[in-house]
Amino acid sequence: MKVLVVGSGGREHALVWKLAQSPRTPTLYCAPGNAGIETLATCVPIKADDIAGLKAFVERERIDLTVVGPEAPLAMGIVDEFRKAKLKIFGPTKQAAQLESSKIFSKEIMGRSKIPTPTAVSFDKEVNALAYVEQQMLPVVIKADGLAQGKGVVIATTREQARSAIVDFMERAVFGEAGKRILIEQCLQGEEVTIMAFTDGRTVVPMLPAQDHKRVGDGDTGPNTGGMGAYCPAPVGTEMLRALVTRDILQPIVDAMSKLGTPFQGVIYAGLMVVNGAPFVLEFNARMGDPETQVVLPLLKTDLLDIIEAVVEHRLDQRTVEWHHDATVCVVMASEGYPGSYRQGCSISGLSSVESPASVESSSSMVFHAGTARRGQEIVTAGGRVLSVVGRGASLKEAQAEAYKRAAAISFEGCHYRRDIAGRAFGR
Repeated sequence: MKVLVVGSGGREHALVWKLAQSPRTPTLYCAPGNAGIETLATCVPIKADDIAGLKAFVERERIDLTVVGPEAPLAMGIVDEFRKAKLKIFGPTKQAAQLESSKIFSKEIMGRSKIPTPTAVSFDKEVNALAYVEQQMLPVVIKADGLAQGKGVVIATTREQARSAIVDFMERAVFGEAGKRILIEQCLQGEEVTIMAFTDGRTVVPMLPAQDHKRVGDGDTGPNTGGMGAYCPAPVGTEMLRALVTRDILQPIVDAMSKLGTPFQGVIYAGLMVVNGAPFVLEFNARMGDPETQVVLPLLKTDLLDIIEAVVEHRLDQRTVEWHHDATVCVVMASEGYPGSYRQGCSISGLSSVESPASVESSSSMVFHAGTARRGQEIVTAGGRVLSVVGRGASLKEAQAEAYKRAAAISFEGCHYRRDIAGRAFGR
């Protein structure tokens, strides 16, 4: 069986790595891939948003299944184009992916479905947004409506910060078209947790709970990033909470999309704030998270390829999904300057190849490449988030120690990473 994974980051490396463990031994391809993925799959020099190029490759090579990693091609309609050509693909359609590509659309659906979420008002005129924010209690959350690589959210603790964010999004267009419309949202105080789920448009199978670390600095300081680390399972995601989220959030949103005539197939990601034990949806994503994928997939016991096929073929209700009882911690090693402008082309030392698929059960650490490239015999930095270093152990403490031990052995010029990933779990 031939499988193509679309994307080039740590999430895609984790997907390829997990698919490579399938007893069905699929032949793997990745477009465009990176220097770590090339050890497990044939990397194809086609960009993730080149839908015509990807479709031509799949038809030419007779690929049996395409798995989409990042949000951009989903928002562009890659699933629609592939389905028109009768090509099997894992992910939601363009309309269904609006749950991520338009925060305003997502809020409207949640409102109609009575899904708990912070109150928010949308704006398409800067002057109205500026006037509204003057009347709101602080802190307040300013969100770009469209895709902004996880960075289009500002938690404003002062009026000046709120005004500046509105001007940046709507007038200065720091996120282009994504910020032409914005949401001004109530800021909830609680603990964040991510619960992703496989769904075929009817059945919902939740994954283990993870907690992402969005801010660049220790103690959740500095600007938002695409994610500086994660751990799984997050203690806040108790069995009771997971059941509540499945019943009151995940199943209702999947049912609502089906009633709209745009059934959601693939992975739905619920970014939640837990306030006094009650979950509220901060955002939905239309694909697996990054770096949450890097901590969740190592704990998946069931064959990922079997699950994906069950989703695509509308028979997820016939699958039992099982999990390991270990814990994982992911530390993201980033380039100097990230999440702002950063250097590329710095040589990375201390890397060894990712553990082979056969040794996954005994592996205490994994290195998933994100922004890397090969230059001759060396591997160099090629992005803001460079590596996802994952530790695994019988407890979160063990997993954290493994992750930081492995990260300490790797270096590149200007490298920085948070030193407190999973710290919140130990304070509970």
